[in-house]
Amino acid sequence: MIPFPPETGPILIAGATPVALGVPQSPTDILVDAQGKVQATGQGLSAPDGARRIDAAGLFISPGWVDLHAHVWYGGTDISIRPALCGLERGVTTIVDAGSAGEANFHGFREYVIDPARERIKAFLNVGSIGLVACNRVSELIDMRSIDLDRTIAVVEANRDVIIGIKVRASGVIVGAWGITPVKIAKKLARVLKLPMMVHVGEPPPLYDEVLDLLDPGDVVTHCFNGKAGGSIVEDDMLFALAERCAGEGIRLDVGHGGASFSFRTAEIAIQRGLLPFSISTDLHNRSIDSPVWDMGTTMSKLLAVGMPFEKVIEASTLAPMSVIGMATEGLLKPGARAEFTVFSRDPSDLSIRDSMGHEAVLRELLVPRWAVMGDLVVKASPYRPHETTAGPNGCPHCGWAPGR
Repeated sequence: MIPFPPETGPILIAGATPVALGVPQSPTDILVDAQGKVQATGQGLSAPDGARRIDAAGLFISPGWVDLHAHVWYGGTDISIRPALCGLERGVTTIVDAGSAGEANFHGFREYVIDPARERIKAFLNVGSIGLVACNRVSELIDMRSIDLDRTIAVVEANRDVIIGIKVRASGVIVGAWGITPVKIAKKLARVLKLPMMVHVGEPPPLYDEVLDLLDPGDVVTHCFNGKAGGSIVEDDMLFALAERCAGEGIRLDVGHGGASFSFRTAEIAIQRGLLPFSISTDLHNRSIDSPVWDMGTTMSKLLAVGMPFEKVIEASTLAPMSVIGMATEGLLKPGARAEFTVFSRDPSDLSIRDSMGHEAVLRELLVPRWAVMGDLVVKASPYRPHETTAGPNGCPHCGWAPGR
């Protein structure tokens, strides 16, 4: 919902406390001009005639939230959701699709989803040509015929403005007996293209250890805090030490919550030992949105609940993923900078919520999006709350998915 008429005009964000914006955390006014650029910051700013005003006293303001791992190739895969469901109306200004499309169908993803969206959408291109057309029912990495190096390179070169890396899913349910080989091929492609690789880790084979040994600084390991047997960094001291070393060398550990890939216990132990995630992301799709993920703010709140400091949570949801996709991370409040902010509250809570393993925790604080500002566009934001669904005669008996979702 856009709560203001869609005409252009200045915006005054009044009294918000900046976080991760490179200025002191004290109530500040931000004036955005009619072209969607920061005009002035300070206290007691006057709004020009006709300005749209956001009364943000008692609220926080950060760079626009960035979800580094979601699935929004709606209609092109059986797992994706519409960008609007997890974007501006949830406080997220940038969505990064994590490999929904491969080279064979990326053109459709771009034309029908990326280009029309109000949100900024970037993408990791799946190394498997078909992407996630029938996710986990038809693997995109069956054997060597699943990857076409020449066509993948051509698609990346034609779409470098939106493709920001290569995605590969490295777990037994995907690669089967092919093991670590698809990760090696994806890594070679990423090096040739001079792009980072995002690798999904989960049920071995291949082993999490094997995957980490192949990565370069700048690569992203998503599902870093999964609780799966053989894939959890806290069940194996040598793996934990390897993950610590890799993080210190610049390999980026990403949360990628998802329906099966985030454990409260794993995250809490890792954070207590000093290993924080580089970035926080949801892995939202139509099998995770109603249970257990919900939205970006709730995922951020879970990390807050397991001991990650507030400022680090915000940085991991803004500046860190912004650096992965090549966005500027400094001077965001300087006059002339394009306005892109999330205004949110930090509310007391007693919400009982689950992780991907089914374990419950009580969130004592919730980070609740209130407004998203993107250029001269102002969108009122709110949390997503799940609804009961039944699979019905044409639905999936395993995840509750139903046609039309």
